[in-house]
Amino acid sequence: MSISVIPVTTKREMKQFICFNYELYKDSPYAVPELFNDVRNTLDPEKNAAFEFCEAQPFIALRKGEVVGRIVAIINHKANAAWSKKAVRFGWVDFIDDAEVADALFATVEQWGRKRGMTEIHGPLGFTDFDPEGMLVEGFDRIGTMATIYNYPYYPVHMERMGYTKDVDWVEYLLTAPEALPEKHARITRIVKEKFGLHVVKYTSHSKLARERGIAIFELLNEAYAHLYGYSALSSKQIQQYIDMYLPLLDLRLVPLIVDKDDHLIGFGILLPSLAQAFQKARGYMLPFGWWHLIKALKWNRTQTTEMLLVAVKPEYQGKGAVALIFDDIIPVHRQLGYKWSESNPELESNTKVQAQWDYFERENHKRRRAYVKQLG
Repeated sequence: MSISVIPVTTKREMKQFICFNYELYKDSPYAVPELFNDVRNTLDPEKNAAFEFCEAQPFIALRKGEVVGRIVAIINHKANAAWSKKAVRFGWVDFIDDAEVADALFATVEQWGRKRGMTEIHGPLGFTDFDPEGMLVEGFDRIGTMATIYNYPYYPVHMERMGYTKDVDWVEYLLTAPEALPEKHARITRIVKEKFGLHVVKYTSHSKLARERGIAIFELLNEAYAHLYGYSALSSKQIQQYIDMYLPLLDLRLVPLIVDKDDHLIGFGILLPSLAQAFQKARGYMLPFGWWHLIKALKWNRTQTTEMLLVAVKPEYQGKGAVALIFDDIIPVHRQLGYKWSESNPELESNTKVQAQWDYFERENHKRRRAYVKQLG
């Protein structure tokens, strides 16, 4: 075999691993590159709190010394325990359109998993739901988002050829922001406020938000997302890491929090200006000028689209209209700030409660992505 697959163990190899994605998609108008430091830190056991309960190994595929593919093997022991599985995950997978390369990459991860007692392989998945997941199978002619994976159409062709089958699908919608809250949502909002004593609170200080609500936001995520595919609860160390990483970036005008009459957090929505084009201009690096493109998108609304980063409601309030309060607050602010559209980001196609939210919005189901699975013999 002319392909050699080696574990990434040096700084040079890690640079090759990350930069292969940039090279492979350098001519694509739809791919959104991750930031170099973000990928490096995510794969560093010293910097990613998920390594408390995960083990992982990045690999690169070489042909005549040239990188032609990459992949990461991950075992999330907490998720396996929660879902009663012995699964190895694959993530950060990229390869040229070559069967020999794809076969070598996946055979390496499959064998890595077998040696550790795993009986199935699934992905693309990361360490947690905060990492990109799901291989694009529809919507190859649409620009990606900062939270999702872009891949060429030949990827799923190779997956099926290698015997991988669909495990779950996610769908994504492009939503048109209405001029006003749909009447049904407005009516539900009034009823929910009166019946449950709920109301929206907003913050103007990032530090105050982090101090007063940061932990509660991520604990609520753990509760609301517990039933979702492959989810593993965030640890206290991860929660603090995400508070420090993400909360300072938010435009707090786009972060409504729902609280009950006792001021307990029961739901929230987090939207961000779309950073897709800014990430493309940054080309993976904050320096020398990448930071400027990101600041423009975050602070001066140089885009007409937002991304729904997170929406969560406590289980006991799901299906009772509480999410309508989020839209009641967000829609007028969204319009006031000049945004016309919003990317829903991936939603499990089986999550009917989420799908029902968009029934009264003009929307387009413009992308679909898939988690594949294969049994390890």
